[in-house]
Amino acid sequence: MGLSKRKPDLISDKARSLNAEIAALEAEIKKLDTQLARPSGPKYRSTATPGGAASARPAEKPVPAPPPPAADPVFEEVNRASLAPRVEAPEMFNELGVRKYDLPALWGRLRNHLRGPTTSNPRLVNYLAAGGVHGLRPLRYEKRVARNRFIWLVVIVTIILFGLFYVLLPRH
Repeated sequence: MGLSKRKPDLISDKARSLNAEIAALEAEIKKLDTQLARPSGPKYRSTATPGGAASARPAEKPVPAPPPPAADPVFEEVNRASLAPRVEAPEMFNELGVRKYDLPALWGRLRNHLRGPTTSNPRLVNYLAAGGVHGLRPLRYEKRVARNRFIWLVVIVTIILFGLFYVLLPRH
């Protein structure tokens, strides 16, 4: 009865409706294409064209395409601080003029590199992570599944490597 019914999948329903709309548009394109096709009259051969190509009507002129509409230029925000050259203090260099090794700056660069870029729409990320779309699993569940797969893969590869070392290395 009602126990075996599944929840409707909104994404696949939307995909089905879009596919139906695409099929309707393709049918309309085919219909318009057949209406546009003119009955071809006798073809004349001309030796004036290269290769003696056939032309449908010699008096027919191509219709020029309309000019594209003028678009407004797109401007982006530019962070002037990131474009300015960095002025490095003299204490960053040793007595030979070589840059000193800066461990805290290296740690900060490494941490920023591993952190990844920030999202442009954090509300959408929170919505997807919480499982707000019906039919999709929450992002935290997918992360847990991926993490468990990785752990099992590492365990299996470790066991295989220990087995190979045990078999292949000579015993003393």
